[in-house]
Amino acid sequence: MSSRHQSDRDIPKAKLSMATLKKSIRLFKYMSGSNRWWFLLGTLFLAISAGASLAFPQLLGQLMDGAFIYNGKGISKAPDTSALEKIAGYFVYLFIIQAVFSFARIAIYVRVTEDMTFGLRTDLFAAVIRQNMSFHNQNRVGELLSRFSADIAQIQDAFTTNLAMFIRQILILVGGIIVLFVGSSKLAVMMLATLPAIIVFALLFGRFIRKKSKAVQDITAANSVIVEESLSGIVSVKSFTNEEFENERYRKNALHLKHNSISRGYWRGTFSSFIIICMFGAIVWLIYQGLGLVQSGEMAVGELFNFMILTAFVGTSIGGMAEQFVQLQKTLGSIESVLDIIDMPGEALKISKTHNPPSAHKNIQSTKTVAHILSPHPNWQSAMYFQEICFAYPSRPESTVLKEISLCVNPGDVLALVGPSGSGKSTIANLLYQFYQPTRGKILLGDTDITQFNLQEYREAFALVPQDVMLFGGSIYDNIRYGKPDASPSEIKSAAEQANAKDFIESFPEKYETLVGDRGLRLSGGQKQRVAIARAILRNPKVLILDEATSALDSESEIQVQNALRNLMKNRTSIVIAHRLSTIRHANIIAVVKEGAIIEKGNHSALMKLQGGHYRRMVDQQIDPLEFFGTA
Repeated sequence: MSSRHQSDRDIPKAKLSMATLKKSIRLFKYMSGSNRWWFLLGTLFLAISAGASLAFPQLLGQLMDGAFIYNGKGISKAPDTSALEKIAGYFVYLFIIQAVFSFARIAIYVRVTEDMTFGLRTDLFAAVIRQNMSFHNQNRVGELLSRFSADIAQIQDAFTTNLAMFIRQILILVGGIIVLFVGSSKLAVMMLATLPAIIVFALLFGRFIRKKSKAVQDITAANSVIVEESLSGIVSVKSFTNEEFENERYRKNALHLKHNSISRGYWRGTFSSFIIICMFGAIVWLIYQGLGLVQSGEMAVGELFNFMILTAFVGTSIGGMAEQFVQLQKTLGSIESVLDIIDMPGEALKISKTHNPPSAHKNIQSTKTVAHILSPHPNWQSAMYFQEICFAYPSRPESTVLKEISLCVNPGDVLALVGPSGSGKSTIANLLYQFYQPTRGKILLGDTDITQFNLQEYREAFALVPQDVMLFGGSIYDNIRYGKPDASPSEIKSAAEQANAKDFIESFPEKYETLVGDRGLRLSGGQKQRVAIARAILRNPKVLILDEATSALDSESEIQVQNALRNLMKNRTSIVIAHRLSTIRHANIIAVVKEGAIIEKGNHSALMKLQGGHYRRMVDQQIDPLEFFGTA
């Protein structure tokens, strides 16, 4: 999708207010000091270019008067050749001035705008990436992407084109009206009596057209969502053979788009016809009145010609201002959307030194993530305690996900969480990661609440191997290195070997430089898991979280992954979220979770001694937890 199409997609117009304008003016802070002067110089060049445009009708009028003298009955004498040559020379100078200053203005505006949007993009990305999981759960990826594509493109267009055109139209409008009154105050009054009324009516009609356009934009956005969801979930679409279902869903929406677009087209046609009739009617009427002034000797033919061209310039400027004003209103909306995200407080990174958020411009604080306080360092030789943890997601506060969870995990222990899907197992891991904070209770490392630690330092001690491994577009080498960006090639190859991934990697022609495809689609499930394990080994974590890391694998792949996991879990505290009993028998602590509460807790031997216990029944019947709780 092109940036232009994206920029037109459902960008609301902001209401003009002091708050909106103040927020928008903040955008100029993204211009460095020298760029602000360049921007002013570009605006000066714009004014010179606009002035040159106003000189064009004047020269045309002089050219007409130089070509012949009209006395009301016909040509009274031959053309003044020397005057014509002189005027032709002026035209050459005028065109050179227009070309040079227009190019200079565009070059300056583009350079300044690109520098500004670079800072804006980097601050926006820094702000988004630093937001907590609640933010990401409540905001669709497509909507966040539109901030980077549609809104940034709208801001770019505004500063390179729309703002310049708006200023240009104002200069031509004001300058043109002044010149018109100097040339003929009578015709100028007639023009101002008719043209503004037509334009005001056109603006009111234009609002109706924009409502139609907004409806089309909404449907287009819905179309884009269908395409995005279908392509992102192409594996699910094909595995359920739902190609026809998705095709029909898109076809219905596209048909709705077609009908609304046709309706908008009809109204646009009506609008265009109205403008053509009114504008040309007004021009013909002005020409008729002007010819009367020419016949009476109050105006020369060249002056009338000059007047009519200037009238067209003024009319075009008024109409153009309306369009540019709409675009600038949209830009205010885009600026507001972008800065609202940049101004959002991010995750509370507590660091011991002054830190500037990543930004091309130090005078903009992109995310309020800095707490200038000393924080204790995590002591990973201490036990972790979950003390009566309760939790509900911020988006669903009425639904309690975890209820009075209490656990103790000693250094090097393996904690296995067993239970059905939706019981809260992954939520426990998310709280340990500090993706969310408990509604009640706290998690301690030793005697210290984990919220007291430097968040970045704390999380660096963790590694996650999920069930659905997310690989980034790029090579296998790059994906393993993601666990430790400064790792050497030998470290990466060693991690791959420990993860039992070396053999399959070296079987590829490009070996470690093999591209994994979008989200790792070129690799099998077992291969992706081993790449994820290699990434975790490279990170060398203190705490390892395995979120159903083998539940989706076949038996052969599971054996290979299990062997790799044993290497990874050695001498590390591990949290294992499991569906298969084979992965948890040797855990130090097994917690059976059901409906957000721990209903059984102990090691394998202790739980097997519980007569009628859930865990013992699962083992006796050789039923995996997901199947057991599904039938219980």
